[in-house]
Amino acid sequence: MTDADTLAHMIRNAHRVAVFTGAGISTESGIPDFRSPGGVWSKMQPIMFQDFVASRDKRREAWTRVFNRTAGWTGAEPNAGHYAIAELVSAGKIASVITQNVDNLHQDSGVPDRQVIEVHGNASYAKCLNCGKRYELEALRSRWEADEDITCIFCTGLIKTATISFGQAMPEAEMERASEEASLCDLMLVLGSSLVVYPAAGIPLLAKKLGAQFAIINRERTDQDPHADLVINAEIGPLMTNVVGRL
Repeated sequence: MTDADTLAHMIRNAHRVAVFTGAGISTESGIPDFRSPGGVWSKMQPIMFQDFVASRDKRREAWTRVFNRTAGWTGAEPNAGHYAIAELVSAGKIASVITQNVDNLHQDSGVPDRQVIEVHGNASYAKCLNCGKRYELEALRSRWEADEDITCIFCTGLIKTATISFGQAMPEAEMERASEEASLCDLMLVLGSSLVVYPAAGIPLLAKKLGAQFAIINRERTDQDPHADLVINAEIGPLMTNVVGRL
């Protein structure tokens, strides 16, 4: 039995599947990951949340990165892995997609927004840090070009991309939803995460602890491999396309 056969069998026999995705699924769309050689943080230092709040210069630098697409998180297209997940969501096999990614590619591939849980936020739009008002990035571009300190037109709070920065509190509602999905699923499928960034990386282990089967598909080994029922080191897009064809 091939790896694809084994994974297809696990998905077929599961009543409720939760998927947990990391940077490895989006690198296949050309989006760089964070920590590997050549990744985002090897090219530029992250801007700490506290520095963003305290310093106009840091805010200006952050917005320049956004509008110059320095990090490369936006503007890519979903790949075969995203579309395979979307197909399984549409078929009712996957109940939720918990993602560490901020690129919006799960939604772009057709997964309904209500079934995507973004534990590290989203880089495709911005929010007021005070009142939570959503802003589309292009609506803010002229203010950046005019060298404004970009603040909310409703409450004058600072506006920032909707990503969770270093030093910023994790989103409570999303983390609660992710933990709930971990407790409800009977199969936790990790795709493309190194599983080193906590507290998010604790979610798959919670599912395993509560009795779910646990499968990891990643190009390299992870520290959680010993806890998994199935580990496959492979490219996600080709593998998941193969799996969907077996269901």
